[in-house]
Amino acid sequence: MGRAVVAIVGRPNVGKSTLFNRLVGERRAIVEDLPGTTRDRLYGTAEWNSREFSVVDTGGLDLPKGEMATAVRRQAEAAIEEADIVLFLVDAQSGLIPVDHEVADRLRRTRKPIVLVANKADSWRGEAQAGEFYALGLGEVHAISALAGHGTGDLLDAIVRVLPLEPETEPESKEARIAIVGRPNVGKSSFLNALAGEERAVVSEEPGTTRDTLDTTIVHGDRTVRLVDTAGIRRRGRIEQGIEQYALLRTVHALERADVAILLIDAAQGIAAQDTHIAGYAIEAGVGVVLAVNKWDAVEHGEEETAQMRALIAREFHFASWMGHRFVSAKTGRNVVATLEDALRIVDVRTQRIATSDLHRLLIEAIAAHPPPSDRGRQVRFRHVTQARAATPTFVFFVDRPEGVHFSYRRYLENQIRQRFEFDGTPIRIELRGSRD
Repeated sequence: MGRAVVAIVGRPNVGKSTLFNRLVGERRAIVEDLPGTTRDRLYGTAEWNSREFSVVDTGGLDLPKGEMATAVRRQAEAAIEEADIVLFLVDAQSGLIPVDHEVADRLRRTRKPIVLVANKADSWRGEAQAGEFYALGLGEVHAISALAGHGTGDLLDAIVRVLPLEPETEPESKEARIAIVGRPNVGKSSFLNALAGEERAVVSEEPGTTRDTLDTTIVHGDRTVRLVDTAGIRRRGRIEQGIEQYALLRTVHALERADVAILLIDAAQGIAAQDTHIAGYAIEAGVGVVLAVNKWDAVEHGEEETAQMRALIAREFHFASWMGHRFVSAKTGRNVVATLEDALRIVDVRTQRIATSDLHRLLIEAIAAHPPPSDRGRQVRFRHVTQARAATPTFVFFVDRPEGVHFSYRRYLENQIRQRFEFDGTPIRIELRGSRD
């Protein structure tokens, strides 16, 4: 069902983003920056003691003082509902303040694991001051310095101890898992309802996770499709809108549980920064993506307007040039089923296996056409390549000095794979491993 989600909650200026960067970057930068796309680093993947988990930074609140306590409480509510574990971050330097008590009162009533973290404990005095947070009644206080890294190893140990147990390996399922994602009010619920209604073969609505989210299962032709719950779809409660980061937690969970994401954007509003952010999150989660330009019926869409939109898509999503798109209308049903079929084709693409002999031939030809640049005067030698067994198409290259391979050459190898084999609609991963002569 995907990785566990750990949300960092706390008032402004306690160091949430610093801790986020420390958790996702400390272990050799598990999450790589994607070149060509600038986005807020709100979501990443961390690994510790062979356990991976997703980390969400719920920071970014910048409100007048009178509204701060209410905003922090709402932020905690969102994290409690959507995350598997909540890191409650407080400031050891400024000490215990009333809003910390208010958030702690809410956290104590939840059944989810809460890890209390006192940041900015940069000295013995700071560690001593952190002791006053035991008064919150949330158990052990983990005194750390996110900036210097002090205490973060012990914190990661504590997180791993309370991570949900990894599910036992289940028999491989032919069920396609597709998430419908996008910004608020782009038509996700209407799109899902159009799919469920047109297929007229709704099998069930069943719990998708321990958080009691509802997935919708439909049958399309001879395929069973699970439409994975995402922000705002078929959920009884609703987090008060106004801060987009709240919806991010749901989006993360949906992406972690999906094979392919259908990313909806609003044709009338154009492409917003958050649209490219969500595409970036999908790539980090390793899922396939198909772009659906919704509400196409509500805008002028002659040849000129269509060409302009295609050019805009190419420019704004240039970091995912392999991603296809459709112009759709959830209201009229235009291209809704066609988009689903695109997603199902991507599901099949992601399961294909390339013979090692074919990959080795590709490697020889790629190196002959464009040898890898030398690293500090030393030649880089590739020895072998194979495809790993992974949900995301992953290719492992064995090289004498992995650290000497420039990122541009990794991208070159990825492009060679894409040109030779069919991997449209899905990210692929290139791993470099050391080899000996």
